[in-house]
Amino acid sequence: MGRLGEQRKKRGSFELKQLLIVSNGDRSSPASSTSPASSASCLPTPTPHALSPPSMFTRSRRNLAYWFALSMGGILVLFTGVSYYLSVEGQLHAFDQALYKKSKAIAAGATIRFQQGQWQIEPEDAPWMNGDRLSRSSELVYVRWYDTKGFLVRFIGLSAPLRLAPAPEFQTIVLVEPQNGAQPTGQWLRQVTLPLLQNQQLVGYLQVAEPLTAIRESLERVRLFLALGVPLTLGLIGVTGWFLGGVAIQPTRRAYDQLQRFTADASHELRAPLAAVLSNAQVGLMASEDTAQQRLRLEKIVETAKSMSTLIGNLLFLSRQEGPLDPTRLQRIDLVVLVRSLIDDQTAQAQAQGLTFTPQLPEQAVALNADPDLLRQAVTNLLSNAFKYTLPGGNVQLRLSTTARYAVIQVQDNGIGIPAADLPHIFERFYRVDTARSRQTGGFGLGLAIAQQIIEAHRGRITTTSTLGKGSTIQIELPLRG
Repeated sequence: MGRLGEQRKKRGSFELKQLLIVSNGDRSSPASSTSPASSASCLPTPTPHALSPPSMFTRSRRNLAYWFALSMGGILVLFTGVSYYLSVEGQLHAFDQALYKKSKAIAAGATIRFQQGQWQIEPEDAPWMNGDRLSRSSELVYVRWYDTKGFLVRFIGLSAPLRLAPAPEFQTIVLVEPQNGAQPTGQWLRQVTLPLLQNQQLVGYLQVAEPLTAIRESLERVRLFLALGVPLTLGLIGVTGWFLGGVAIQPTRRAYDQLQRFTADASHELRAPLAAVLSNAQVGLMASEDTAQQRLRLEKIVETAKSMSTLIGNLLFLSRQEGPLDPTRLQRIDLVVLVRSLIDDQTAQAQAQGLTFTPQLPEQAVALNADPDLLRQAVTNLLSNAFKYTLPGGNVQLRLSTTARYAVIQVQDNGIGIPAADLPHIFERFYRVDTARSRQTGGFGLGLAIAQQIIEAHRGRITTTSTLGKGSTIQIELPLRG
């Protein structure tokens, strides 16, 4: 039993050392670099996604390009079809108008007499006719006259059927039968049939036809252009869709990357305090007669729990405060009074860290509509950040001024400064320029992100200028409400 007790005591002592290392895992010692991983191994490890981000975004981009090309291609094909139809209709209408004028001229030049109980039609010379023949310059294929009963009276050009077949005024026909012993040509003709009137009395019918060669050649050129242009345009649409899909997916990809980084950072920040709580709780459960050590462990648990509560509160704030504030939440406040209420606490904090805090506030009131609690938190976050990265003996200044349209708050320090490469990222969540210093001072890298979200919720803007080794200036601009 004594040997078993000694083994348990040795094992308990070894576990105690390991857990002590875990609870102080931020120290850069060889043991601390291996202990947290082993002590936190009981915490769940995230599993990788089944679909890797590159393939997921490539597929999304391909789908966007596909649907863009499909929609734009459909619109292009529809537009092309309608344009072609309107082109055909326009050319055919113009052709019909010209053919109608020729037919009216031929009808007006004919002599109509009533002889031997029927109407006799004698065509006279016209611009397109030369006696019983069509002139060489004429484009007409035939001219036919029929009596009131539809029987053929006379024709010039191609032979005609003996009886007039019922037909609309304008008709497109194709010559497929041999005419006068000639070979069939497959020629397309446009035919017009007009009633002939004498003293408002029907005396017969005139039928004139002209080839559609010019229109068909024009439409052949149009179809050739469309046959080459439409596929080429569809290809350009596909390339453009792929490019635009890449542009459209970029914000989503950045948001995804930010979410991935946010999730990884949040899980990392929560695993460390959870490991500390677990280690201190396990040590507290071990039999110990030193009440001071137990109290120290409990105090560490309380401190770590408060830190986790602050982190969770900040995360909840960032998730809830999205977009502009509801106007009903805004109050009419004096920004000078609000900033002045922070001076005493911030002066005490600066003195505790060996810093000089210099506020500069105007005498006159600066009125605007805002949520005072949120603005107070934003300014406090900026001051805490300045105190954190300013070495003892340094100076932090808080200035409040106004321009024509904005109230301007500046927090300036002569601390360690920010590298130029880090400036674009300092307002990102969990982003820390000096990770070691942030951990020593208990920062999570959320203060500036919260401040930015608060200011943007008030329709303001926040900017930063910094010189490495000389200090930084963060400026808030809030719109005034006159």
